[in-house]
Amino acid sequence: MERAGLRPRVDKALAAFLAAQRTRLLAIDDALADVADALEAFVLRGGKRLRPAFAYWGYRGAGGIDSDHVVTAVAALELVQAGALIHDDLMDRSDTRRGEPSVHKRFAARHAAAAWRGPAGAFGDNAAVLLGDLALVWSDELLHGSGVALEDLARARPVFDEMRTEVTVGQYLDVLTPVTGDTSAARASKVARYKSAKYTVERPLLMGAALAAATPAQLAAYSGFGLPLGEAFQLRDDVLGVFGDPEVTGKPAGDDLREGKRTYLIAAAYETLSAAGRAEVERGLGDPGLDEQGVSRLRAIITGSGAPARTEARIAALTEEALAALEAAEVEPEARAVLLELADAAVRRTV
Repeated sequence: MERAGLRPRVDKALAAFLAAQRTRLLAIDDALADVADALEAFVLRGGKRLRPAFAYWGYRGAGGIDSDHVVTAVAALELVQAGALIHDDLMDRSDTRRGEPSVHKRFAARHAAAAWRGPAGAFGDNAAVLLGDLALVWSDELLHGSGVALEDLARARPVFDEMRTEVTVGQYLDVLTPVTGDTSAARASKVARYKSAKYTVERPLLMGAALAAATPAQLAAYSGFGLPLGEAFQLRDDVLGVFGDPEVTGKPAGDDLREGKRTYLIAAAYETLSAAGRAEVERGLGDPGLDEQGVSRLRAIITGSGAPARTEARIAALTEEALAALEAAEVEPEARAVLLELADAAVRRTV
């Protein structure tokens, strides 16, 4: 990510865009300063910038020439990510993101501090829906105002559109699965694929490749690399959602358990648990009031089932599959080296 000074260049493009949008909002009403503040803080204060990195190095790997216009175009992916995370936190009722209050909590607190009328929670929820929508709208504006040639944008646009559809329906499947009680590995894998795998790695790679007019063989190789790697990325996220350190992840311990996530990790546990063990997990899974003792108990049951080890084995197998596809691909040497580094960061991360 540090190659080509990419991260600071992405941050610079985002900061410039958001500053211009602030001016636009304040011309409408001074009250919209809260909106500008919140989106600037959410977008600029953190994040791994993985999606712009995969898109940029997918572009370079297919022979694309570095330019600030391309960096600005791939920075649009961070606004898609912002919108998705704001909505995700609202749907999951998450209090924090990256160690700070989530957007719906931020606006609920703003309401309470100002002693406005009506319920603060409802105001915060409404604001989060709208700010998430606004980030998604702005992703279009940033992409199309990037300065990239129109013929290049025309190739990339279908990938960008497909990605946004996939992540949205993937999120729907993610909220559908707990209420149906489907705890199969097949369902967990499909949710992981559409909620995260395609959106995090494969589609950004293909978007960058499209900007560079990649060959069909290069596009196929990027899919062969990106899809299994993206699924491994999501499985790592699932492990961290149960076993991650809150001081590192910025999220409360066991949040995925309280939210009732039917992940591959949970599916792997169900495969070997006794009926009594499954029943105990079912009682705690999806309980928003699950305390630390309850989280510890479910962690112990999941660990005892062998699910973490099987999930780690699945991550390793997917990563090996991805690396083999990249090894066989026609990719520029520098880009290949960076993509290998990004793959390692995606599956070995602790946050």
